[in-house]
Amino acid sequence: MTAEAPVSPRPADRPHNRPTDAASDDETSLDKATSRAVRSRSLSLLGNLLRPHGKGLTWAGVLVVASTAGQVAGPWLVAKAIDDALPALRDGESGLLISVGVAYFVAAVVAGLAIGAYRVAAARIAQTVLLELRRRVFRQTQRLSLEFHESYTSGRIISRQTSDLEALRELLDGGLTGVVSSLLVMVFTFVGLALVDWRSGLVLAAAFVPAWFLTRWFQRKSQLFYREQRTASARLIVKFVETMTGMRAVQAFRRESTTEAEYDRLGQEYRQANLRIFGVNGRYQPGLVLIGNVTVVVALAAGGWRVLGGTMEVGMFVAVLLYVKRFFQPIQQLGMFYNAFQSAAAALEKVSGLLAEEPTVVEPEKPVPLPAAKGELRLEHVRFQYGDGPVVLPDLDLTIPAGQTVALVGTTGAGKSTVAKLVTRFYDAPEGQVRLDGVDLRDLASRDLRRAVVMVTQEAYLFSGSVRENIALGRPDASQEDIEAAARAVGVHDFVMAMPDGYDTDVNKRGGRVSAGQRQLLSFARAFLADPAVLVLDEATSSLDLPGERLVQHGLQTLLADRTAIIIAHRLSTVAIADRVLVMEHGRVVEDGTPEDLIAGTGRFATLHAAWQDSLV
Repeated sequence: MTAEAPVSPRPADRPHNRPTDAASDDETSLDKATSRAVRSRSLSLLGNLLRPHGKGLTWAGVLVVASTAGQVAGPWLVAKAIDDALPALRDGESGLLISVGVAYFVAAVVAGLAIGAYRVAAARIAQTVLLELRRRVFRQTQRLSLEFHESYTSGRIISRQTSDLEALRELLDGGLTGVVSSLLVMVFTFVGLALVDWRSGLVLAAAFVPAWFLTRWFQRKSQLFYREQRTASARLIVKFVETMTGMRAVQAFRRESTTEAEYDRLGQEYRQANLRIFGVNGRYQPGLVLIGNVTVVVALAAGGWRVLGGTMEVGMFVAVLLYVKRFFQPIQQLGMFYNAFQSAAAALEKVSGLLAEEPTVVEPEKPVPLPAAKGELRLEHVRFQYGDGPVVLPDLDLTIPAGQTVALVGTTGAGKSTVAKLVTRFYDAPEGQVRLDGVDLRDLASRDLRRAVVMVTQEAYLFSGSVRENIALGRPDASQEDIEAAARAVGVHDFVMAMPDGYDTDVNKRGGRVSAGQRQLLSFARAFLADPAVLVLDEATSSLDLPGERLVQHGLQTLLADRTAIIIAHRLSTVAIADRVLVMEHGRVVEDGTPEDLIAGTGRFATLHAAWQDSLV
């Protein structure tokens, strides 16, 4: 089953000023120290991915050396044939020409077979590396805490898993093999030319100087422009994902033209970023061609003069021209491959930045076992704020006995949802302690905590798959009888049986075949089947209409029986089933009592209840 995209948190609960990674999508230029640190981190990640493939890389290296040697031997054999074999043939000796011909054929076959085997070996390593990287990215996004996902948009995560990994795939699939082969061809060609004629080697060395400076200029410019391109690409993806996810709101508020204009602006930025890259390439490639052609002309003139003077053989002259021409072909290929490399390097910076993130909620080194939770909750002098934002809970002391149902009410921003996130340990309080049965939540293994505490939110997430799979999310090994019992307990069994395939019905992405209220009922069945000691309902009945709410009231009472429960609700009909009501304001409990006692009083809850009663008239 595949999860639907996360929904942005409510403004009252959104983290503030969370530090962003150095290679975030909002930064297009980095200072030198940060740039070096990001590059070092990226190379460290690449080295870590390639390290397990040492033997395969060694074999690929042997193959590419054999292929390059076969290619570079060609001009030398041509010179041998012209200067030695042909004169010998004129004197009636054909053996040397045949030997040279056979050697040339063998060299060509070895070069072809070796480069083919090298590309296959490199492709296998590349695909294995990409698979491992995809696994790491997915594993990391699940490992990171809720704080990360509430500040790092789903579009950026999607960009890491799609366009960034695609850029790395393009490099590893073809670009990297071409770069290695081209570099070796250049080195072997220069060495071969120097051995054949050192004077011509000096000409080539002199030509390499402007080619080097041109390449360095290209490297600096393209590095900057490719980083801008990856940033623009990520922003475009983020905007698309956000618009598609919030399409109901876009159409409801007639924001199509505004979102289209914003998307067009981001598309123009992406287009301009690509044009800047093409502009750099448009100067780099012709510059290399010009340097190569001028070098060939110089070698032709110098070699021709020496041939006429009798100080150079014709075959050697031909070999020199072949070597010089062959030397600049890989440089041009390197320019093309460098484009893919820079795009992949920028993508690797983004991916390595994501993998370098650390969860703010960490596993304890020595977890305290919790075999059977009873459900007593205590918040002791808890102080909490999101990032550098305002303090949400200044100093909260609260005890909830095991088996008690507590309703939290109050205005938006009072801290109700923050209490729920602390109790479920989606966040850790920097000051104070949250205890379950006397054990600090930070000392519990996540498996024990998730088994003991379950949260149902106002967004009833359904995953692609069947109704059965969605209900059994917390207990994948649950029997069909247990699944049906949970559905009956919350009053959803009859609805499920009325679906086309009953419990085998595919709910489609985001629960497309069921209404919002029905999705919420299914989430209640999921929680009932999980059978936690503590259940947190965060606006869990907000999507239910009045008939649906009446239907679920009995299911809620069944769901909450014999377990500790925290209910966050604005609907006072839901609050009425609580044993105790806590009215919160500015992160503090200002009223505490049974629903009946508070209604009979003159405090805030009594005022809220009176207003709610008036709204029903």
